[in-house]
Amino acid sequence: MAAMRTLHTAPASFIVPPAPHLVSPTPTPRGALPAKAPPAAAATIQSHARPPLSPRVGRRRPCARAASSGGAVVASLEDAKRDVLIALSQIIDPDFGTDIVSCGFIKDLEISETLEEVSFRVELTTPACPVKDMFEEKANEVVAALPWVKKVNVTMSAQPAQPVYAGDLPEGLKKISNIIAVSSCKGGVGKSTVAVNLAYTLAGMGARVGIFDADVFGPSLPNMVSPVNRLLVVNPESKSILPTEYLGVKLVSFGFAGQGRAIMRGPMVSGVINQLLTTTDWGELDYLVIDMPPGTGDIHLTLCQVAPLTAAVIVTTPQKLAFIDVAKGVRMFSKLKVPCVAVVENMCYFDADEKRYYPFGKGSGAQVVQQFGIPNLFDLPIRPTLSSSGDTGIPEVVADPQGDVSKIFQNLGVCVVQQCAKIRQQVSTAVSYDRSIRAIRVKVPDSDEEFFLHPATVRRNDRSAQSVDEWTGEQKVQYGDVPEDIEPEEIRPMGNYAVSITWPDGFSQIAPYDQLDMLERLVDVPLPATAAVASS
Repeated sequence: MAAMRTLHTAPASFIVPPAPHLVSPTPTPRGALPAKAPPAAAATIQSHARPPLSPRVGRRRPCARAASSGGAVVASLEDAKRDVLIALSQIIDPDFGTDIVSCGFIKDLEISETLEEVSFRVELTTPACPVKDMFEEKANEVVAALPWVKKVNVTMSAQPAQPVYAGDLPEGLKKISNIIAVSSCKGGVGKSTVAVNLAYTLAGMGARVGIFDADVFGPSLPNMVSPVNRLLVVNPESKSILPTEYLGVKLVSFGFAGQGRAIMRGPMVSGVINQLLTTTDWGELDYLVIDMPPGTGDIHLTLCQVAPLTAAVIVTTPQKLAFIDVAKGVRMFSKLKVPCVAVVENMCYFDADEKRYYPFGKGSGAQVVQQFGIPNLFDLPIRPTLSSSGDTGIPEVVADPQGDVSKIFQNLGVCVVQQCAKIRQQVSTAVSYDRSIRAIRVKVPDSDEEFFLHPATVRRNDRSAQSVDEWTGEQKVQYGDVPEDIEPEEIRPMGNYAVSITWPDGFSQIAPYDQLDMLERLVDVPLPATAAVASS
């Protein structure tokens, strides 16, 4: 019986006809939006790529030699490159519904002077892509099928770790792509077990991973892993904390600080958490898994404010009491604009006498999924080995990588990788400026609605202290102070809740998605004529 209830599997085929825009590129008329591509009939590959980019076909340059095979002739190097891109465009990314060429996967395309050998790199956003081998296989297959190609060299790579965040981050967090909070808001439900096994699952998928144990009062990480060096070290030059490591995963916990368990008041705890998280030299990480402490207090708010959380995984048990506490945590993440991507229901069942028993009842995890719309639910069984792994210092997915429990965590890892990729794509493309129609395009994450805003309207409605007097509410920036033809210089995401817009006068405006949505509903300011035509 499968423990994962809503994991979508990929069909067998991954090939579709060549992308039309590569066969005969047609320029988009000024003032009109590009036509939406029809849904791909091909199989979907779970992807972890950047938002789609427009492919460019360069000018044709004469080549000294033409290749011919089976009646096919390639007259120039540019023709050859175009053939390769058309072939690769048959491979469709499922999450974004477009081909891997338009997604910007293909890098360093080179073709030999004899027009017989093709080399290129497929760059993914994470080395933990669960179907990277499938991408490599299909890329080899479609290019090798070209009649003039005799040899194909495909290299798989991943982008450097970097957050989708425009604000000033602490030095230690600047090279972390995704930060995952594992939370339960209740003690004793197996949250630390899930966090540790998820982290080592992601590491087994090829990702660079760290674990931050945020429970100062009762740190669990020192008992669940067995690093050789069990004390954190401070770099005397940079004054940064150097994490300890176990099986390639970087580890930080108050339990490794030589202090045991803390006895201190809330504000002091928040300061310790902040220091441990932000002054640690994590290096480049694809995923940092934070084992959140129980509750929804100051520590949780501090973590959510200091670290740009990408997503959260919720851990619960079948009992009704666990659901009540978990619901509080889900609401907290919702207010902080942190999407919850999965629910793990621990201690769900056990198998005996060829039957499955549910000693604590059913429905707590499903209730969380249904009530809050969380897309994925995973059931963990009651297993002595899973429980004892928290005492032996060897995570279950390491001790028994082919076991049933490890397969559940493998599915959870695939889910987290896929959901983080979707979130990053949605956030990075949520707000953009279309110069052809001189309008700010807004597509709020988790919404199908798209609308356009006049740049001057957005600038005039800034609600920060630089534009509005905090005491009197008086508008400092007057209507006439903002020119009608103002254009933003740069738009960058600020976590999952807002964007940072830089204007020509040097002003950096923080624009929350909620504020932009409200602006579209309440402010009736006409767009430039071209934008109005495009949006109608």
